[in-house]
Amino acid sequence: MHGVSLRLDEKVALVTGGSRGIGAEIVRLFTLAGARVAFSYVKATDRAEALAASCGGPDYCRAIQQDLRTPGDGRALVDAAVKAFGRLDILVVNHGIWPPVDAPIASMADSQWRETLGINLDSVFGLIQGATARMLEQQPIADGAARGHIVLISSTAGQRGEAYHADYAATKGALISLTKSLSSELAPKGILVNCVAPGWVKTEMSAAALDHPEVGPRISAGIPVGRPGDPREIAGPVLFLCTPLAGFISGEILNVNGGAVLVG
Repeated sequence: MHGVSLRLDEKVALVTGGSRGIGAEIVRLFTLAGARVAFSYVKATDRAEALAASCGGPDYCRAIQQDLRTPGDGRALVDAAVKAFGRLDILVVNHGIWPPVDAPIASMADSQWRETLGINLDSVFGLIQGATARMLEQQPIADGAARGHIVLISSTAGQRGEAYHADYAATKGALISLTKSLSSELAPKGILVNCVAPGWVKTEMSAAALDHPEVGPRISAGIPVGRPGDPREIAGPVLFLCTPLAGFISGEILNVNGGAVLVG
């Protein structure tokens, strides 16, 4: 009897925001599954290079320093990934910011709104545009295989909103709508577009809230499974969506949040 494996052999993936947290786990899992992976980072050069080395070095995994604030930044990153490995089969849009200080909408600065939308949304347009163009012009890895996979990382905030973080919630809601629009447009062309929506996950970005002696327990109490997620628990579903086992899934918003989206 043969086991079932989630493999990405011969495929090339680009993961944005891949030097830490959820992104780093996606990079690790994809390389374990046989993919060659390029990932972006902004400042953490030592950490990014260490991750790339631990995942097989330049023949299998490469860290690309690229700020992501504009559509042009996104297209430039795609070009760099293709230059590194010669093709692109998978795009995982994982990068983003969550301004940690509460900002009432009545007093939110224009600069915060613009920065959040630039990083979380404008750059995504360029990434998808560049990746789609590349996927459409290249041959699939195998007969009958998808021409490409795109996975956008949204959030529970994109579905039910988040008070005092309207900028973040607006961008994550936009990614959900974008997933549905792109699925209708690109699935007939062989590119499957899906979305994973995490809730609270143990990462550096969420540490201040989750480690707070009062806020942390309150957050856990609002999650039906009783705890925040682990980054690998988000990376696993992302991997699945990029394998042939998910070949009939397109336009899906996969909630990976311990049931939290249903109770808030």
